[in-house]
Amino acid sequence: MMRLDELIEQAGTIAVLGHTNPDGDCIGSCLAVYNYIKERDASRKVTVYLEPVSAKFAYLSGYDKIESVPEQCPKPDLCICLDSADKERLGMFKPYLDGALRSICIDHHVTNSGYAHENIIDANASSACELLYLQLDEAAVSKRTAECLYTGIIHDSGVFKYSNTTARTLEIAGKLMKKGIDFSSIIDDSFYKKTYRQSQIMGRALLESVTFLNGTCVFSVVYKKDMDFYGVTRSDLDGIVEQLRLIDGVECAVFMYETDVMTYKVSLRSKYLVDVSRIAAFFGGGGHVRAAGCTMTGSVHDVINNLSAHIEKQLRENRENSDV
Repeated sequence: MMRLDELIEQAGTIAVLGHTNPDGDCIGSCLAVYNYIKERDASRKVTVYLEPVSAKFAYLSGYDKIESVPEQCPKPDLCICLDSADKERLGMFKPYLDGALRSICIDHHVTNSGYAHENIIDANASSACELLYLQLDEAAVSKRTAECLYTGIIHDSGVFKYSNTTARTLEIAGKLMKKGIDFSSIIDDSFYKKTYRQSQIMGRALLESVTFLNGTCVFSVVYKKDMDFYGVTRSDLDGIVEQLRLIDGVECAVFMYETDVMTYKVSLRSKYLVDVSRIAAFFGGGGHVRAAGCTMTGSVHDVINNLSAHIEKQLRENRENSDV
């Protein structure tokens, strides 16, 4: 297997891709590799292609260089895919992968089957940024690159509190901190800070949440009309499912927002017992053991009934195993 540095050295044009609806880990890993390449060779042509990115990540170097419109017939020498479990999640930028002479995927989703020429996949890693760091020359990681990597790690590890956080995660975070990054501001400004509108829509989602399966699960839904009323977009809904998961006594949280008539983007989170990646994969999605997502159609009642059957099955199996 060729290392990332080797592939970069052999490429004249490089396309960097992440998944649709990019989150902190996706954005952080894409901009980290962009800065890493450009700082070592400013003449090398490298472009990050992502759907529009939240302004809260504007502090990251290279944010203003992100392209959100694909070219006609993309044929890069190298395509670097980050934090994307499958090629379909690359969305409208998938042709860059299809047309590339060489490609590499760096990802931590358990559902990733390895769709690039070279694949570095570790489902035990906290984030794509953690895996990416291990591919880089540590001495060549600048403060700007470190800011990107740290951002991705804190977003996908829930600021080091999710079960995917390991000693290696913390060790890498410590090395990035030594680069002089303002780690407390990164956490506050990109992870915790909410606008007034974001706080309003979160409050409404929590107020209208409903428990099920004897209070072990909770769900909430936001409709398009609600998003229009509050003037929010899908990126403003970050954090709602996590807040639902923190409710006392809840094992599994479900948050849905309407994307079209009777079509919902579903986010799933669990604490200890439910493998939500299995559930998401059944409905055509994917993710991690404790955090996953998918798109589902039907009425809200239909969606929750379908999810509930899978959640209840896992809860029952886990209880039976614990009694053995």
